[in-house]
Amino acid sequence: MNKRKTIARVLAFAISAVCVLPAFKPTVVKAEDYWPEGPSIESASAVVMEVNTGTILYEKNSQEKKYPASITKIMTTLLALENSSLDETVTFSKNAVYLNEGDTSHISRDVGEEMTMEQCLYAVMLASANECAYAVAEHVGESLGGDYRTFIDMMNERAAALGAVNTHFNNCNGLPDTEHWTCAYDMGLIACEAYKNENFRIMTGTSTYTIPRTNKHKNDETPLTNHHKMLHYYKTGDYIYPYCTGGKTGYTDASGSTLVTYAEKDGMTLACVVMDVKAPRQFTDTKLLLDYCFDNFQPYNISENETSIADTMDKNVGILNTNEPFVTLDTDAYIILPKAVSFADAQVVLSTGQENEQLAKFEYSYAGRTVGHVEIVATGAKVAQPDLKEPQDTESEEEQAEVVVIEPWTIVLSVLAVVALAIVVWLARRFFRDYYVRKHDREIRRERRNRFRRIKRNKGHSRRKRDRMFR
Repeated sequence: MNKRKTIARVLAFAISAVCVLPAFKPTVVKAEDYWPEGPSIESASAVVMEVNTGTILYEKNSQEKKYPASITKIMTTLLALENSSLDETVTFSKNAVYLNEGDTSHISRDVGEEMTMEQCLYAVMLASANECAYAVAEHVGESLGGDYRTFIDMMNERAAALGAVNTHFNNCNGLPDTEHWTCAYDMGLIACEAYKNENFRIMTGTSTYTIPRTNKHKNDETPLTNHHKMLHYYKTGDYIYPYCTGGKTGYTDASGSTLVTYAEKDGMTLACVVMDVKAPRQFTDTKLLLDYCFDNFQPYNISENETSIADTMDKNVGILNTNEPFVTLDTDAYIILPKAVSFADAQVVLSTGQENEQLAKFEYSYAGRTVGHVEIVATGAKVAQPDLKEPQDTESEEEQAEVVVIEPWTIVLSVLAVVALAIVVWLARRFFRDYYVRKHDREIRRERRNRFRRIKRNKGHSRRKRDRMFR
């Protein structure tokens, strides 16, 4: 099975290479490459990323070490969603209650109180409840055979796996700790990854939620309100942003205000991170950055614009041109470019795939920035089995008819050989073409040297003849 997958990857890569060679453009940043100038903001560091492509549209000191405060809880919520079920029962310990309430953001839970994981995570994302975040971390860590610190280790491991460059988590809620830091770039990576989780998107975009009565709060429900003022009315409506779909607020004296905001418009999904700023500039800076991105950039669907690649892959194959293509481009993939440029201005590079059914991918860049990619995926098409009928023996019923069987992978290997041969022929033609050009150049230089020698000999002969005349 692994051998077949390997052969399929090699075949797809070879076909992809042949498809892209005529349209290949070297990755060179041209002098005329245009990137819109971003706005001036007061936040000490910031980044705006397009969630699905990872394109960085704006950054300011994005890798500078900062304290995150409660935007830490985005990672906490993501890991909880990935490592538990929403209907699991979370029980609040003494540490969860007494280490995280007091003069911090909380919803007054009691020791031994029981809530579902879903209720806890709504409290974490909407009300920024520190004791709920701690109880969640304890529960997930213990369910995996560890404890609270097991969960913190998971946070750091996941950040590193996402490509974080300056992050060290030391708690699950962002309370002040000199050993707990990150940067805007890393929080952008974490925010983008979290938004790809459907349950997270629902939670972060919820304006209000009510926790029903519990074993400790038997008479009262607990209403929750999202603290993100760009999503809905919370104490004021001055900062409501019509395209905001969620986010997370944060503040401590050490960190200043921090804010993560999601927004969707015109086919783009943005994650904006601002850190270390005085309130209320976290909201006004975010609005400036989101407006800048929506006004100056737009998505381009790759399969609709990269016709030199897509058209070749979509053609039927096989001897009779009747088989479905073995590979195709992801039709939902797109890149992000400034509105002032065209799709043709982006450069493309082919790389091999690593995951799932991804066989390879084309990576796009513009102005020295990665702007998106498209995966080349297997279609699942099968090599058509020949419909060979058993020949009839007219002479004797006792003789068995001979049946011809053609293995599908024999055909696949034959196609691979043809593709490889085509590449070799193409390279050979280029070599011999260059060879004859070089040969022609050598002959010209040789002729010039011979002509020079003849002229020099003639001059010498004339000089000797003249000397004899006047001797």
